[in-house]
Amino acid sequence: MASISRFIILTSLLPLFSLLPPALATSRKLAALVQEQPLVLQYHNGQLLKGNITVNIIWYGKFSPIQRSIIVDFLNSLNSMARPAPSVATWWQTTGRYRGGPCTVVAGKQVLEENYSLGKLLKTSQIVTLASKAGRGKSSLNLVLTSADVAIDGFCMSKCGAHGSGKDKMGKFVYAWVGNSVAQCPGQCAWPFHQPIYGPQGPPLVAPNGDVGIDGMILNLATVLAGTVTNPFDNGYFQGPANAPLEAVSACTGIFGKGAYPGYPGEVLVDKTTGASYNAFGINARKYLLPAMWDPTTSSCETLV
Repeated sequence: MASISRFIILTSLLPLFSLLPPALATSRKLAALVQEQPLVLQYHNGQLLKGNITVNIIWYGKFSPIQRSIIVDFLNSLNSMARPAPSVATWWQTTGRYRGGPCTVVAGKQVLEENYSLGKLLKTSQIVTLASKAGRGKSSLNLVLTSADVAIDGFCMSKCGAHGSGKDKMGKFVYAWVGNSVAQCPGQCAWPFHQPIYGPQGPPLVAPNGDVGIDGMILNLATVLAGTVTNPFDNGYFQGPANAPLEAVSACTGIFGKGAYPGYPGEVLVDKTTGASYNAFGINARKYLLPAMWDPTTSSCETLV
């Protein structure tokens, strides 16, 4: 029986200021005009994921072949440098500036769980059960992706995705989960591709792959992956309490381009034909919108554009 050490929750991608009471949000913004303090994610002397990491995917529920290809192409774009700039790989290179050097990610085994073997309402503990269906391997991360008709404890209310770790007779292991929010809470977990459920009401951006749910999953998957490799066992890089940390990307919530502020994702690139917004090129002519990531060499949230 595996022992689970913790399950780190990644909350909504909505800008943090929109979560605050109006008076507090206003005072925070006014204070920022006076002096902006550098953001520091402290290193807690723990192990990070470095070297070659294989991401095995458990597809739980119904995903079309096109939806699966969008996500797999994103994973395989993380280390494909033969792309025009700005690229997904350039974004991922920031993780290599954390202690220990670069981390190479490739998509590995894929398991289809289209028959909802555990039902459509899952408890957090069942994520570990699903993750185990891809087996265990050295330097692997098992990623559970749930379809739009699957609900998870706390999904939409407190999280859009999460990562965790545990230990069994084979040693430590890591796993992650991201859900498709399009039918449940796109205003929280698929912003800026959907009108936000609260806060400043700017117009939504056009999703680069034409699928609000899947493009929203990419945002959260990027957040989960960066957090997993830089804080896999609760003692890597983070700010705040260990059970609710701000990590590599979650510390930069709501920032996608220069000039971002609460309710506005920042200046991003726009496809002249489709009107879709993006800031990174991937393989197979894919385009993605990726969140800012904290860079330990500059102690700031860095965007691709």
